[in-house]
Amino acid sequence: MNVSLNEQNRINWVQEQLSKLPAGFSILDAGAGEQQYKKFCGHLSYTSQDFAAYNPSSDQHGLQMNSWDYGKLDIVSDIVNIPRPDQSFDAILCTEVFEHIPDPISAIREFSRLLKPGGVLIITAPFCSMTHFAPYHFCTGFNRYFYESHLSSNGFNISSITPNGNYFSYMAQEINRMPYVAVNYNLKKLNYLGKFAISVLNKCLLKWAANDDQSSELMCFGYHVVALKLMNNDCC
Repeated sequence: MNVSLNEQNRINWVQEQLSKLPAGFSILDAGAGEQQYKKFCGHLSYTSQDFAAYNPSSDQHGLQMNSWDYGKLDIVSDIVNIPRPDQSFDAILCTEVFEHIPDPISAIREFSRLLKPGGVLIITAPFCSMTHFAPYHFCTGFNRYFYESHLSSNGFNISSITPNGNYFSYMAQEINRMPYVAVNYNLKKLNYLGKFAISVLNKCLLKWAANDDQSSELMCFGYHVVALKLMNNDCC
C-alpha cells in the first residue's frame, strides 16, 4: 500500500502517543473505522466505536475508498451519544474523524463526559481536506485555534499541539494529486509537459518544505493534539 507523507507522519505520531499510555489503561477508539490503530494497543484495554454506515459504493462523489471493512466493532453508535457511563475511559483516541461529524463540538463534549479526570484525549483532524467519504464529509479547516477554544471550554487542558507538515508539503501533496483530478474531472490525461511541470514543482516544494520556517501557521496537513481532562471540571 502506498502511504502518503501525511498519513505516515500521523501513524508514527499516534503510535508514539499510544506507547506512552500506561499498561492496562482503558482506551476508546472513537470513530475507529477499520481499527488501524488497534495493533498499537496490545498493552491497553481497547474498545472500538463507530457509526458503521460508510459504504464506498453508495456515493460516487469526491474521493472514495475502493473497499471498506469495519471488522468487529465493540460499539456501534453516534459518536456524540456513546452508550457508556460517565468517566468510563482513561484515554480516547479520535483520528481523522471530526470532518465526518456534523457537530464536532458535541463530540468533544461527549469525550469530556466519557473520560476520567486526568484522562488523555488524542486527536488528529485535517486542516484542509478534499471531499472524501461522501456523503459523510461535513466540514474542514480544523486550525489550532479550534482546539484551543473548544477543548478549553469543555474541560480540557492541551498538553501538546503539533502541526503535521507545512504549507509546502501540503501543496506538494495536492500537486501530486493533479493527474487523478485531471482524468476524473477534466476527462483528459496530462501530457508530457504537464507531467514534467508537476515533477519540477514537486521537487521544489519538497526542498522548500525541508527548509520551512513555520509556514504551518498558514497551512498544514492537520494538527496532532494531546489534551488532558481537568481534574476539577466545572464546565461539563
